[in-house]
Amino acid sequence: MNRAKHLFFMGKGGVGKSTSAALFSTFLAKKGFRVVVVSLDPAHNQADIFERPLSDKPMEVAPNLLAIEIDQDTWIRAYLKDVYHQINRTYSYLTAFNLEKYFGVIKHSPGLEEYALILALEHIQKKYAEWDYLIFDMPPTALSLKFFALPSLSLVWVEHLLSLRQEIIKKRDLITKIKLLTKEFERDKVLNKIEAQRAQYRKLKETFENPEKTRVYLVLNPDKLSHAESLRILNSLKEINVPLYRTVYNKKPVNNACAQIDPVFANIPMLNFPLSDTPLIGMDALQHYLQANQEEMENQLNLC
Repeated sequence: MNRAKHLFFMGKGGVGKSTSAALFSTFLAKKGFRVVVVSLDPAHNQADIFERPLSDKPMEVAPNLLAIEIDQDTWIRAYLKDVYHQINRTYSYLTAFNLEKYFGVIKHSPGLEEYALILALEHIQKKYAEWDYLIFDMPPTALSLKFFALPSLSLVWVEHLLSLRQEIIKKRDLITKIKLLTKEFERDKVLNKIEAQRAQYRKLKETFENPEKTRVYLVLNPDKLSHAESLRILNSLKEINVPLYRTVYNKKPVNNACAQIDPVFANIPMLNFPLSDTPLIGMDALQHYLQANQEEMENQLNLC
């Protein structure tokens, strides 16, 4: 059973979601929790923040804290390779049509990034199921929302495929029984695969919609553009039934009466990362900031 909680930090570009994810990861690890911070953002700022060269291979950046940067292209190739083998196994007669030629086009299809990130997520979930927290630094808003919506949208598609395949099987078996009378038939490989995909997407959808497993932190700054995009994120998450767990009000100037958050976020619990006087780059800077805001961070720990 997967016991790890999934914490996703998302928001408009430049609001500080990478720094917020790094701070939260460092704080939880320091408290003794086992934490993996995963960058799903192609920009990969975690390496800059921790001042370490990161990659797909986990690196310990502090006691109890591993950091990983997901190579999107690697997971796209893994996804296409899996599709290729499935088609070869199920429709071996198609090899005569030179499948490689068609995959040269398929690899440029829209939507592959979301599937690649989902594959990477499932890999991380399985490998670190016994850890305490999996913290994800999310890509830009559009890709993040497609990522969360993918299980729900895919289920609609898979359900239609399932119905179509069942209808094909019914007619095929009817014809075959007439020819072979009582012969038993091998379970349909395509049907098996579609049912497996349905189970996979249902599990992901349940994980995303379960506030005990998935906690989405929306990072925003005290400016109109950040609020406007955050509002779109909030509405989009509602449409796909993914709850917003907390807002993270980042870079809030101290004693600035103009820095008011949009009232629409007033009913959502908020974390407040005070503005730092120095860049939060390197483990020493992160630790110094956490030490200076110890009381605030302790209060936040009770929320996660």
